[in-house]
Amino acid sequence: MENQQYEVTGACQIGGVWQPFTKVVEAQNERIAREHVYTDIGSKHRLKRNYITIKGVTVVGE
Repeated sequence: MENQQYEVTGACQIGGVWQPFTKVVEAQNERIAREHVYTDIGSKHRLKRNYITIKGVTVVGE
């Protein structure tokens, strides 16, 4: 299975304020793209998943 690029949009709560984000990740499918975003934002900002909301996932450059 070949990887595709996905644009993931959403918001995360940092310091009591919801901050919007857009990330482009390379993954095999949409579910794995979501997991990459959860792990990346969670590890960089020390957030649990309930402080991260994903609003949409779209394929980039198909």
